[in-house]
Amino acid sequence: MSIIKEFKEFAMRGNVIDLAVAVVIGGAFGKIVTSFVNDILMPPIGLLLGGMDFKELKMIIKEGAEGIAPVTWNYGMFIKNVIDFLIIAFAIFMVVKAMMSMQRKKVEEPAPAPPEPSNEEKLLTEIRDLLKK
Repeated sequence: MSIIKEFKEFAMRGNVIDLAVAVVIGGAFGKIVTSFVNDILMPPIGLLLGGMDFKELKMIIKEGAEGIAPVTWNYGMFIKNVIDFLIIAFAIFMVVKAMMSMQRKKVEEPAPAPPEPSNEEKLLTEIRDLLKK
């Protein structure tokens, strides 16, 4: 089998296409969450903390020289990224939790009642019960 044919079979499987859709939607969702954190959540938090901008929170490790930028730890951006992650992780947790509860409901559906035993089965059961006594 040629490599091109194998790749085509691989790429056209349902799981691969589902994964591709999930990656695209996940990327878009990540942008929405990032915008939510940067544009809606962090400004009021910065205002409550005395008007600070989290983008500007950094610690200078080494001062810059002529034409050389200083070396910094940008812990404000790190805090924003942690908040992004927590929001995305919580949203994924809620989706997985909802899916698991739907699966549990499917499993918990009662099985159909077994068919009524035939006369022969009833007689054999009675004989077995009599022999046990």
